[in-house]
Amino acid sequence: MLGRPATETQVSHARRLWIYVLAGLTLFFLVAPTLVIVPLSFSNSRYLTFPPPGWSLRWYDAYLSSLEWREATIVSFSAATLTMFAATLFGTLAAYSLHTSPGRRMQALYALFLVPMIVPAILIGVGTFILYAQLGLNNTLLGIVVAHTAMAIPLVVITVSSGLRSYEMSQEMVARSLGASRLWAFLTVTLPQIRVSVVSAALLAFITSLDEVVISLFIAGGDYATLTKRMFNALRDEIDPTIAAISTILIGCSVALMVLSQTAHAPRLRGRQPAPPPTEAA
Repeated sequence: MLGRPATETQVSHARRLWIYVLAGLTLFFLVAPTLVIVPLSFSNSRYLTFPPPGWSLRWYDAYLSSLEWREATIVSFSAATLTMFAATLFGTLAAYSLHTSPGRRMQALYALFLVPMIVPAILIGVGTFILYAQLGLNNTLLGIVVAHTAMAIPLVVITVSSGLRSYEMSQEMVARSLGASRLWAFLTVTLPQIRVSVVSAALLAFITSLDEVVISLFIAGGDYATLTKRMFNALRDEIDPTIAAISTILIGCSVALMVLSQTAHAPRLRGRQPAPPPTEAA
């Protein structure tokens, strides 16, 4: 198996073995914390001890029976859902505008949309907190959604722009030449063909909001404290396996959404596979 070519360039798997080993070690380094957290969530011990001395669902019951945890969960999922819709809408419109208006100015504007991914989150959190203090948006659901939307839009722009690059804009131009308005041509011709990218972008926006913690530490609180902020406060005050149970649930949600995103991409990738060369007639 290792002697077989890995690519069309006839590079064998054996010569690429070091790449496979390096990739495996990197994946293990990234997944290792998860391999510890998940078993801890089923521990019957009051403290975070690994390996668990016994198994129990008591910490999941503690999470579900706590009013504070339930309220924080509702706030987080509400903010994530609203962020998903807002970021997908504005990010898709931005990606479409950038794609249909090429030029150096548009390239500079595209780079500007990526700034939230470049600037450290703690700096954005401090700036957002100061601005919200003037606007009265701290500790509000609207403030959380606006801040999370700003963080999620770059991912939407990148993902939708990728889909637009593989789409032939002449199809929309034909629809417009036949009398359709630009908006109607986009909704009926362009959007259905890039829907996989839009759905993937929406799921990424949802995950971004659900997992965001740094900015939430500054602007979320009171009745609108997010789940991640309450988890941070719980780690500071008292550490128990309830945190591990919540972390496992969040990991499961993130993995499920990522699998759903990849599943949505699968038909599109299969459609791109080149057709086999025609066989010569006998």
